[in-house]
Amino acid sequence: MLDFSHQCALITGGSGGIGAATALLFAKAGADVAIMYSNDKKSADKVIGRIRSLGAGGYAFRGCVENAPDSKRVVGEVVKKFGRIDILVNSAGIWGKGRIGSFPEREWEKTIAVNLTGTFNMCNAVVPVMKRQKYGRIVNVSSTAAQRGEADHSHYAASKGGINAFTKSIAVELIKYGIWVNCVAPGWVDTDMVSHVFKNPVNKKEIFSTIPRGRIGKPEEIAGPILFLASYLADNVVGEILNVNGGSVLCG
Repeated sequence: MLDFSHQCALITGGSGGIGAATALLFAKAGADVAIMYSNDKKSADKVIGRIRSLGAGGYAFRGCVENAPDSKRVVGEVVKKFGRIDILVNSAGIWGKGRIGSFPEREWEKTIAVNLTGTFNMCNAVVPVMKRQKYGRIVNVSSTAAQRGEADHSHYAASKGGINAFTKSIAVELIKYGIWVNCVAPGWVDTDMVSHVFKNPVNKKEIFSTIPRGRIGKPEEIAGPILFLASYLADNVVGEILNVNGGSVLCG
């Protein structure tokens, strides 16, 4: 097991899905963990309880990543609590359906705000902390949709494509300060965000047929690569978009 003792990881979207799985894996590896959540306090408290049961320090901070003042406030509160932030994982995100030509502007704006602007806000807030430390690891969470598009979900694909470009840009900018920036790009993952899709057997069969591995990923299977990119094992990995999708992106 990788050892993250004496390090602090801040995970956005940490009350469920990929964020929660990542928070727990960091705790198992010895890190103190701060999670940021927007609404679900009950779930956030449950994750923190599990983190503390593993012997790690854990605290939940409420805030909206799409709101720059919230992002700066939470970063400040985490530093005040733990003294530092070594790792930032941007896993907060939303996903919805919308067809171009009849697309409500507010849905486009909301998705871009949470997924892309939220990632920018958190990076913008945490980079000064990491520069003072002369060390940091940032792992953004993108999507297969960023690389091949996703019909009826163009706002989501666009937001995630922006994350890919943003990751590569700031990775080059920040590595000279001892800050590594990389990205994990999951395919379908078994989370509450998409659970309604798999209630339809036809949809489920169709989606599974596009994945060479033959099934969708689990949140824990995304958390592992995130942990890798935050570790010393990835010291020579800069600006990488790591596909974690059972091979689905290879199918065109």
